Amino acid sequence: MGFQTAITSRSATARAACARFRGRPWRRIDLSQLADVLRVPTMLAGEEQQFYLWLTRDWMEGDGAVVDLGACVGGSTARLAEGHRIAGRGGRIYAYDRFRADDRLKARLLYPGGVAPFEGQDAFRVARRLLAPWRDRTILMRGEIQDVGWRGGPIAVLAIDAFKQVALIDRMVADFFPALVPGRSIVVQQDFLHWSQPWLCALMDRFGDAFQRLCHVPNDTVAYLLRRPMTASRIEAARIGGIGDDELFAAIARTRRVMTGWNLSHRFDAMEAGLRANPGARVAWKMRRPSGPP
Repeated sequence: MGFQTAITSRSATARAACARFRGRPWRRIDLSQLADVLRVPTMLAGEEQQFYLWLTRDWMEGDGAVVDLGACVGGSTARLAEGHRIAGRGGRIYAYDRFRADDRLKARLLYPGGVAPFEGQDAFRVARRLLAPWRDRTILMRGEIQDVGWRGGPIAVLAIDAFKQVALIDRMVADFFPALVPGRSIVVQQDFLHWSQPWLCALMDRFGDAFQRLCHVPNDTVAYLLRRPMTASRIEAARIGGIGDDELFAAIARTRRVMTGWNLSHRFDAMEAGLRANPGARVAWKMRRPSGPP
């Protein structure tokens, strides 16, 4: 079945998807049996790792591309690629990153994860070596994501860990989102609930009913199904460059309301506290963590 096969009833598809995701079937995946995967360091929590593998093993239909925006040294890519391999899928996983590692990342993630010490910040060879078990299905896209861009066909799974600077988000959205297919494509916002990136609430809020919320995967991930075509006008309406603090607070409040029942109020409290402590800040790693509760 081609990935772009028409969907006759998008609302019915969205309801079926929500029911399937509500059962959280990815929790049945035993990561301890996946030695090659576990050798690739990742900051994904355990259930997030299971979810990524399940998406490409069980959710995908057809051979649309899998795109990983912000691959670091391949942790998320390896989980996506392993599910892809088990399912015997065609197509490729495209891993985008600068593939750089400073001393802090080395000490926090790479060396504790078993990567041998190395000089300098260039981690491209490290990523290529770690992803060797999936070399036949992964393509490393090195450079600034907004400059490298997307020139492929339809995207089945778009995993995002790269929306950390508001000034760059609109360009990436305009480049990658038009390749999504209504009724089929999943967008995974890996940092959606992280206190330091409140603009993700505003972005997805501005898309309105074009996306159907599917699930929250602890710690920070929220996944969406595309319901409506990513037209130029829809993408233009969702632009967040130049967004003000008041607009961000309003978007957090709206998102809190629509996610009532997911028991996430404390996460939205943390976003609001972070925004109050960093007025006007629009770069995640420059955000100063607020002191005290929440």
